Amino acid sequence: MTTKILVSDPLDAEGLEILKNSGFPVDEVSGLTEDELCAKIGDYDALIIRSGTKVTSKVIDAGKKLRVIGRAGVGVDNIDVPYATDKGILVMNTPSANILSAAEHSCAMLLAVARNIPFAHESMHKGEWKRSKYTGVELNGKVLGIIGVGRVGGEVAKRMKAFNMTMIGYDPFLPKEVADSLGVRLTTLEEVITKADFMTIHTPLLPETRNMISLPQFKMMKPNARIANVARGGIVNEDDLYTALKEKIIAGAAFDVWCNEPLTDDEKKLLELDNLVTTPHLGASTVEAQLRVAVEVAEHVIMYLRDGIVSNAINAPRGSLDKETEPYIPLVKNMGSIIQQIIGNNPLNKLEISYCGNLAEKQTKMLTVNAIIGYLEGIIGTANIINALPVAKSKGIEVIEGTKDASKDYSSIVEMKFTYNGITRSLRGTVIGGTPKLIGIDEFITDITLADRMIILKYKDTPGVIGTVGNAIGELGINIALMAVGRNAGKATMFLTMDQDVPENVVKALGEKVGVEEIKYIELGQ
Repeated sequence: MTTKILVSDPLDAEGLEILKNSGFPVDEVSGLTEDELCAKIGDYDALIIRSGTKVTSKVIDAGKKLRVIGRAGVGVDNIDVPYATDKGILVMNTPSANILSAAEHSCAMLLAVARNIPFAHESMHKGEWKRSKYTGVELNGKVLGIIGVGRVGGEVAKRMKAFNMTMIGYDPFLPKEVADSLGVRLTTLEEVITKADFMTIHTPLLPETRNMISLPQFKMMKPNARIANVARGGIVNEDDLYTALKEKIIAGAAFDVWCNEPLTDDEKKLLELDNLVTTPHLGASTVEAQLRVAVEVAEHVIMYLRDGIVSNAINAPRGSLDKETEPYIPLVKNMGSIIQQIIGNNPLNKLEISYCGNLAEKQTKMLTVNAIIGYLEGIIGTANIINALPVAKSKGIEVIEGTKDASKDYSSIVEMKFTYNGITRSLRGTVIGGTPKLIGIDEFITDITLADRMIILKYKDTPGVIGTVGNAIGELGINIALMAVGRNAGKATMFLTMDQDVPENVVKALGEKVGVEEIKYIELGQ
């Protein structure tokens, strides 16, 4: 049966040429509705899109032959990735192709809002000549606050350094040495907000970053401060942005991204402001970036269709994994996530993974990568089997993989030692009957099935604590699904799995009631 490729959004000519020279039949049809795409997609093995096409579960169900979805760009909000994964369809993007374009656009937006360029331009086109009205401010000697000093934020720092700006940044996951090499002094989010003359945002949109900048933060900023967002809509609360600009709480803003794109009628009130520079999500819209994303997605889709080579995968079909190591993928990924949630905003310095017993004889690189993915997902939002190791390296994480002798109690064990702030701790896990289990943390032995919601308490081993915890949980209206306790040398660690989500204030109240040394609420994507 012939392998066919459908391109449903406009793609640079060079990318199309690569596709057509591959020998696979290629069809280009843009502007399809969901129903039209559903009617057409059944004949194709690959779908290549930009941001215009919405790949819903309905479209995926209609794609009976579909093997790969290639996104020419970074964001995959327009693809139902979990559903594609369930159907064994590979989703890939081009994460590095537009970094420089996004960084340059960020710099352009900072300059535009500093010098009132769009407003002066509009005034001149009306036949006006109002020099004093559009007097701007210099960047020289000002403080630039960078929220998220990653790939794009780091490139912005390199460029803005040439303007003789003092740069401070908030990025709890970036090693100090990396920030120092960029000329950025890492500090708290509060200090960035209060001290920055200009602020630029470069974080992913996560539950933790949604509405990160709202009215309380605007009120902390200098009255002459200006803020730019070329990252993701929703990180800044748009209603509060309107208030801050309308009431002159801050001097100006420059935004390229929005909660809804195109803007809704309610959002269009922002366009009435005379101190807001706006662009319609142009961060990646350069000739060079469009060429790079088109070429990359074309090459990677062809490699996958022809040779099964996976590049820039957002997900990975389970069928491609070793059948004996496959059951350990959820275990190691969740162990990585637990590590991230235990250490919180502290940078991870070293992750040492040991495979014991039968696993010591297997190819375990995929397990290591998935452990790192589990750790990174709580930091950067989306990690994949291609970018996990490079991203970990860029964050200064030393990853060590090794083997150990078998345990007398389990045929295979995964042990992860993790070091942060000079502290080394450990987790141990295994899989029994296809079920991931945590069998140890630090010096404590336990046996608990991993669950979506867990609470880990570390406390002094004294009589009555278990009863106190049970009563306290009950008083707080939370139901315990399972409890396990590990004890060692006068200390103990308790594991609770919960039937429902536990609010942060309830976790804090529980810790205070029981008097624990440490309490962590863990959420896992089982």
